[in-house]
Amino acid sequence: MQLTRFTDYSLRILMYAAALDEGELANIDDIAETFHISANHLTKSVHRLGKLGYIRTVRGRRGGFRLAKQPSEIRIGEVVRQTEENWNLLECFDAGDAYCILNPMCNLKRVLGEALKAYLAVLDAYTLEDIAGNRSLMRRLLRVGDPRLST
Repeated sequence: MQLTRFTDYSLRILMYAAALDEGELANIDDIAETFHISANHLTKSVHRLGKLGYIRTVRGRRGGFRLAKQPSEIRIGEVVRQTEENWNLLECFDAGDAYCILNPMCNLKRVLGEALKAYLAVLDAYTLEDIAGNRSLMRRLLRVGDPRLST
């Protein structure tokens, strides 16, 4: 299973925001430069994360965003479920899409469905706090607070 770029970027945004000090704001341009990814794609992810209640945006010239919850309250499995759109591992997972001659006796769909549940259960066991790791090291790696990145 491969997560979409949208989910990847959403998780990176949350990890970046988790590295911020109280009162600091993240902004899309700094994250785009840090990760060498499109600001346009990040804008979509930030918008969605805001709608989902994971981040709080601050408008204005010095605006940006910060986490709306504590990192320990953000479950990775929940974020992945809310940012991934397609959980159909096979065509037959979409009831209205495809017919397979093996459907009456096939166990593959059941096995893969069980594997998907186990995959998500593992992600549910971790929070943003768990994956963000050592906060001071994360800040250094991401260059958070580096005045050369301020826009």
